[in-house]
Amino acid sequence: MTLNEVQLGQVNAQIQRLIKTDSYYGKMYRDMGIDGISSQEDFENLPFSSKDDLRNAYPLGIQAVPDEEVVRIHSSSGTTGKPVIIPYTAKDVDDWAIMFARCYETAGITNKDRIQITPGYGLWTAGIGFQAGCEKLGAMAIPMGPGNTEKQLQMMIDLKSTVITATSSYALLLSEEINKRGIRDKICLKKGVFGSERWSEKMRKSIADGLGIELYDIYGLTEIYGPGIGINCSEERGIHYWDDYIYIEIIDPKTGNPVPDGTEGEIVITTLVKEGAPLIRFRTHDISRIIPEKCSCGRSYPRIDVIKGRSDDMFKVHGVNMFPSQVEEILKKVDGVSSEYSINIAHDDEKNRDVMLLTAEAEGRVNFDNTEKKIAELFKSLIGVTPKVTVVPVGTLPRSEKKTKRVIDHRVM
Repeated sequence: MTLNEVQLGQVNAQIQRLIKTDSYYGKMYRDMGIDGISSQEDFENLPFSSKDDLRNAYPLGIQAVPDEEVVRIHSSSGTTGKPVIIPYTAKDVDDWAIMFARCYETAGITNKDRIQITPGYGLWTAGIGFQAGCEKLGAMAIPMGPGNTEKQLQMMIDLKSTVITATSSYALLLSEEINKRGIRDKICLKKGVFGSERWSEKMRKSIADGLGIELYDIYGLTEIYGPGIGINCSEERGIHYWDDYIYIEIIDPKTGNPVPDGTEGEIVITTLVKEGAPLIRFRTHDISRIIPEKCSCGRSYPRIDVIKGRSDDMFKVHGVNMFPSQVEEILKKVDGVSSEYSINIAHDDEKNRDVMLLTAEAEGRVNFDNTEKKIAELFKSLIGVTPKVTVVPVGTLPRSEKKTKRVIDHRVM
């Protein structure tokens, strides 16, 4: 998918504006002799931007407007290094709310709905983004924030919430808790909007069945406004994204070259009208593809496929590269096994070899010993690595109110 004339002009305007500033990217473009673009070829010759840039520019080196125009900052968690800080102008905040309201509308949510917001507030972009979109839509916001499941369920029942927003991990926890307490008939939920982490089909089905709701997968990242830059429609055939605010290209993560529409690769995003911290050709590490066909829902907004994972989620055992999505595909094939699992990787010094320990949950109706063998055999035949498998009852593994970390590598790299 190539830039249209309007988008080309918008990117050029962003570059023109950046090179007039002393921001990190303004200096970089000037040093590289970049003064604008007039074609797709020019655009594809621009350097990529990355999270490393944002960390190098910490705290506000990427700010492209005067201080008096910045009304808010947001930040990533910083779990893998220096946090990333993103400044927003009043227009950025409003644009984000418009996109988010569009997401709700795409999910069939209206101003008559009551939206219970469980993602975190503060520096994280989630909670406040869900709330701003809700208010822009004119719906009732119930700004709970994370945790306190007792209070969440009380408000859900008393206020008759019709929409739940959450990470998929917390949605699963709420679903299990509601069914454990036998209060499903008191719940008025119709739809769920979930983001922040990828989730398997098995997990999706478990949440949908457990809560009796339609599920919608919202997309976004802190560096690019936050959640709300795209969502799937009721056709469930990919994620519509708002191409009047962002341009998406897909590249080969190894070569950096653009790939044809329909081919899987890494999502790279360019902000078309962002003021506080514009980003051009930002590498997300998210893996997906452009869906070239028009959606049967009739919307003209382009689509990407569901996020398959991240290029930096890969882990290696015995020289074999693996992704969490492959683990989920294998577990999906085994009867009675739930969506929840954890992997611990360690090095056995005595035998001088790596050991992969997989813990999976299964329903009580299946034989755990046979299930362990089945999982190990599938790993061996499909991936070429045999993990040590332990099967435990459903509900044994910890549930998270935030993202669930499923792969823990204890090796000293």
